[in-house]
Amino acid sequence: MRIANLSGRAVLVDGHLAVDIHTASAGRFGPDLPAIYAEWEAFTTWAAADTTTVTTSGAPFEVRDLGAPSPAPSQVFAIGLNYRDHAAETGLDAPDAPPTFTKFASCLTGPETDLRLPTDTVDWEVELVAVIGREATDVAAADAWAHVAGLTVGQDFSERTSQMAGPAPQFSLAKSHPGFGPTGPWLVTPDEFADPTDLAITCEIDGETVQSGRTSQMMFPVAELIAHLSAVCTLRPGDIVFTGTPSGVGVGRSPQRFLVPGNVVTTRIEGIGALVQRCVQ
Repeated sequence: MRIANLSGRAVLVDGHLAVDIHTASAGRFGPDLPAIYAEWEAFTTWAAADTTTVTTSGAPFEVRDLGAPSPAPSQVFAIGLNYRDHAAETGLDAPDAPPTFTKFASCLTGPETDLRLPTDTVDWEVELVAVIGREATDVAAADAWAHVAGLTVGQDFSERTSQMAGPAPQFSLAKSHPGFGPTGPWLVTPDEFADPTDLAITCEIDGETVQSGRTSQMMFPVAELIAHLSAVCTLRPGDIVFTGTPSGVGVGRSPQRFLVPGNVVTTRIEGIGALVQRCVQ
């Protein structure tokens, strides 16, 4: 099942067709995504009972009209150094536990946007994003996937100068400029994947592949991240977890490379889809 945010309304998606969930359910669910996550189990039971709704009553839509699949999470978690090669390219040791910070929710956007570059040191980081569907407190890794509503594509844009300025890194602020958290194009439920733990993940700039890996290379997979986070915080429906990036970021290159106006950043994950950001001054 694929669920999207079409002009602020929750929709079911099949190919190029979408159906409004609030309308199709006679007002039972929706109209927006936060309302869907709040009743995730009841919603998925309803949706699974009628698998022909989209193909029989869906209407064409434009991807540019889609917003973030979880537009108002109560918490946004982000994980650093979760791929060994990425830790190595930054000159840091592989961590013993997941380094955790946040991206403030105001930076979240949909899948196709213009990205305003606040400085000349903006970097890219393709990431798998997990969205919580059931409240999770002190959940074991073996049970963690039962709390995942689905997966989506994320891009963790980072302003490197402010990130590393001062006596302590400013990860959260440097990664939360407007538009620095595109996600989408939709949420894909775990049952749609042959193996949700092993997906190809890539980032391209103007058609050049700058990052390429597989999510199975994570040192701390999705289930372990949920167990780790829920041991401290109660995870709520709609919360999102940026799970870390593979190697190939600009700051790890020699010479370092950053985004410039005119660049087009395309972020893809197998079985989900793509984000497209056009860099502007």
